[in-house]
Amino acid sequence: MDNGGALYGLGVIGALGYFIHTAPTFWLGVLGVVKGVFWPAVVVYKALEVLKA
Repeated sequence: MDNGGALYGLGVIGALGYFIHTAPTFWLGVLGVVKGVFWPAVVVYKALEVLKA
């Protein structure tokens, strides 16, 4: 079984919760949804870049 999707999903849920919770306005909350979806992918990309994988 591939657990990568589950881990990415948890990362997205966590990022969405953080970015929406800290948004002071509605539109920053909308931006938080966009950031929450793409942020885990950026973290994985940067981690692989540092590990030279």
